[in-house]
This record gives sequence, C-alpha cells and structure tokens, in this order.
Amino acid sequence: QVQLVESGGGLVQAGGSLRLACAASGRTFSTYTMGWFRQAPGKEREFVAMLSRIGISPDYAASVKGRFTISRDNAKNTVYLQMNSLMPEDTAVYYCAASGSLRPNRATDFGSWGQGTQVTVSS
Repeated sequence: QVQLVESGGGLVQAGGSLRLACAASGRTFSTYTMGWFRQAPGKEREFVAMLSRIGISPDYAASVKGRFTISRDNAKNTVYLQMNSLMPEDTAVYYCAASGSLRPNRATDFGSWGQGTQVTVSS
C-alpha cells in the first residue's frame, strides 16, 4: 500500500479558491488511480474526483464539475485538487485515496487513504 498525506486545507470565503495536495510515499505512485473524497459533518463520505494513472480521463461528482480540477504529477508523487468558486456546502474533510483498479467504482475500491484535511467555506 501507499502512504498518503494531504495538505492545503483551510478557511476561505465563499467564491474563493483552495488547492489541496496529496503526497504519496513509495515508488509505485504512477500505478495507482487517485481520488478525492469528502465528508461533511453528519453526512456520509462522498466521491469528489478521480484521475487515471497517467493523468487523463478525470471523473467528477456533478456537484463539483466545472469548479474543481484534479491533476497529478507522477514525478513528484503528488495529486492535486484545485477548488474554485467554493461554496459553503463544500465544507468538509477532504480525503485523498489510492486504488489499484484501473476504473474504481466505489470507495471500497480504494485501499489507501490519507488522514484528511479540513476545508471550511464561510458565507
């Protein structure tokens, strides 16, 4: 498994932007499909975005499509989530996850998870 550490969370006003980063340990980062999930207080963890091993064909939740962009730098073992036009409903703990599957379909397909980073959007 790969070890994941997120960073970049914080407090931002509605309409603002944040960039999350997730650094992975090990030399096999490029063999993982990477994803971002989030969990708001009192709610279940939900899918946000994912990206293939070579950084093509991103997939987004409908709620963030057009506002969030997932990208990766395999040379730096890092995946990013650029979040623009943030809204209060984006407030959540954001988790980075890695899957050995080419096209994971559910959260349980992701075997490695980070500890999460808090994103708070004020109105």
